[in-house]
Amino acid sequence: MAHHQGRDSPYAQALNFSMTHEAIQHLSKVDKQLAKLIAKVGEYALKPDKRRSPYQALIKSVAYQQLNGIAAGTIFGRFKNLYPGTTFPSPQQVLDTPVENLRKTGLSAAKVKAIQDIAAKTIEGIVPDRRTCSRLSDAELVERLTQIRGVGPWTVQMFLMFTLGRMDVLPIGDFGVRKGFSLAYGLDEMPTPGRLAEIGEKWRPYRTVASWYMWRAVDIYGKKATST
Repeated sequence: MAHHQGRDSPYAQALNFSMTHEAIQHLSKVDKQLAKLIAKVGEYALKPDKRRSPYQALIKSVAYQQLNGIAAGTIFGRFKNLYPGTTFPSPQQVLDTPVENLRKTGLSAAKVKAIQDIAAKTIEGIVPDRRTCSRLSDAELVERLTQIRGVGPWTVQMFLMFTLGRMDVLPIGDFGVRKGFSLAYGLDEMPTPGRLAEIGEKWRPYRTVASWYMWRAVDIYGKKATST
């Protein structure tokens, strides 16, 4: 409970607010076009899920890959229902589950293999706990976690942003970030990942915040773009 209070304490909230405020000021100063987007969208609202363990977050991420939210949520719910009496199965429980039972939830064969590998690598210590994560850089975490079957750089980047709350992640291969950039900057085509990496240099050390605003640009401008 103390952990929970710590996360939501006035001090923690003030710290988050001042960091967000700093990020917004920096991004608005270095990028006039992004400043306009920030003014249009309003407050930065990415709230990382600090309660989920890296093991749990990676399994959820794999379950959700390449599916819409509703279908993925249904499959993920069925997966958790295989383990009554627990909120989330332990790595050993996952490894002890017959493949056909995992497949019956709607998980593809490739995803089952990935989830089993996450469980195995958690036991081996390759998937770190939160405390270990806090000592590792973004690059070290990408290097470690991409050893897992079915987990590529994008999955690790989402983990860094949405689970660990890292502030300087730019998923250059993400369709939404590239699309949002082209819409917000009035371009006819999306930047290549390499070009986006170059552009994103000026957004350091708040590239996560910039990426979040690119996703919002798709929400704001995307509907107009698709209806014309």
